[in-house]
Amino acid sequence: MDRYAGLDIAHLLEQRADWRGNHPFLIWESGSEDARSWSYGEFAAEVRRVAGGLSRLAQPGDRIFVYLDNCPEAILTFFACAYIGAIAVMINTRATIDDAKYFADKTQPVCAVTSIEYAAHVSAALPQKPIFFTDTATNGLSYSELAGTPPPLRLPLPSQRLSIQFTSGTTSRPKGVVWTHANALWGGQTAAAHQALTKDDVHLTYLPIYHTNAQVYSVLSSLWAGATVVLQRKFSASRFWDVAIRNGCTWTSMIPFCLKALESLEVPTEHAFRCWGTAASFPLAADRYQIDIIGWYGMTETITHPICGQIGRPGPVRSIGNVTPAYRIAILNAEGRPCGPGETGDLFVEGIPGLSVFLEYWQDQAATSAAFDKEGRLITGDRITVGKDGFLYFSDRSKDMLKVSGENVSASEVENAVLMVKGVVECAVVGKSDPMKDEVPVAFVVIDGPEGDIISAIQLSVQNSLSDFKRPKEIIVVDALPKGTLDKVSKAELRQLLT
Repeated sequence: MDRYAGLDIAHLLEQRADWRGNHPFLIWESGSEDARSWSYGEFAAEVRRVAGGLSRLAQPGDRIFVYLDNCPEAILTFFACAYIGAIAVMINTRATIDDAKYFADKTQPVCAVTSIEYAAHVSAALPQKPIFFTDTATNGLSYSELAGTPPPLRLPLPSQRLSIQFTSGTTSRPKGVVWTHANALWGGQTAAAHQALTKDDVHLTYLPIYHTNAQVYSVLSSLWAGATVVLQRKFSASRFWDVAIRNGCTWTSMIPFCLKALESLEVPTEHAFRCWGTAASFPLAADRYQIDIIGWYGMTETITHPICGQIGRPGPVRSIGNVTPAYRIAILNAEGRPCGPGETGDLFVEGIPGLSVFLEYWQDQAATSAAFDKEGRLITGDRITVGKDGFLYFSDRSKDMLKVSGENVSASEVENAVLMVKGVVECAVVGKSDPMKDEVPVAFVVIDGPEGDIISAIQLSVQNSLSDFKRPKEIIVVDALPKGTLDKVSKAELRQLLT
């Protein structure tokens, strides 16, 4: 029997509104005005009104651009799309205009919701389409105009497509990861279980809402548990403790950048946090804040965590946890055999498409097929070390990906942008360790021409073609790139040069 028969995201919200009616669901801490809040009942009513407006523009299956930084409208629009059966295309706001055009061409949205800050991007991507602005617009539609008579609640279809998130790959163009309603229900239920969330928890959320972490680990898990979400536009070290204490926050997702930024601040004794989830276990930080800090591993395609630490047993330093009850994984060596303690191998995740792993890449059957091995397991492209203590440890990325402030960056995409510059003969990009951003891209180039002129041209090229977090932080001119067999660049040697 279908695990979520008779349920979808809209029906889950209505059920939670009936159960938790007057309990706070969303608290908006904008930093520039008094906090606003919606109870479960008020939030569901507002979603219905926005759905009424969207239903005048979109039919079930139509795509709607959600091009927003963290704000209440981003979450409201996501749920309103679910209410009418439309597909929310959640856009990374750090994308370039060229990226926005590509996303629009790929998904053909019928309208967009954005802010004035991104008007140029969205207008270029969606000419002659309705664009609703969440702030004051001089030449656009106001978000308030989306209010309308609530449409009837549709029959629940858990297998229906819910959203698309574009994620970086090893090629220069991202792929659109498609989630179903069942994917989102699975993510919310499973993440709530991993975090031991209850209806009394308060989840501080400042990571980007267009990413899986904030969507599933924070918002959908809190919805499933009947808990409260405290939303900020972005992480702020100076406001972190003030917001957390004022709202009685008990949980949050962390990334290394945030942990590092909090190190210099005094820890208030009155905070209510009981656990943080982040990239790995950090026992010293856990002792400092007197909480559990658990590691976890997940990606857009896995919806939530196939690997996660346990509250009360977070694991040794840098461990990412153990296999979770909801998934089966394999860690295989180059010969395809399971790795033993102390060995490192490629990670594969076994799941059900459209439920515990993503449904498909949008309009890309070849890429969808290539994402799974012959056993039907998801090929993550990541390498994991099996600890002698039974815990698992993240090793590296077999897909030559960099992780910059929580963002995936394809080295090949950066290399292609640099190679567009006249005078650049060869280019190789690797990640350099950074205490605040985890990694930053560094480009090694072989050139033919004046060094100063070519470096200036490279800087201009990447500024025009790459999002800011993808741009090389250093450009190093070398006589030749180190090569191995088949003339392949030895990036291990380049990384060694950086250290």
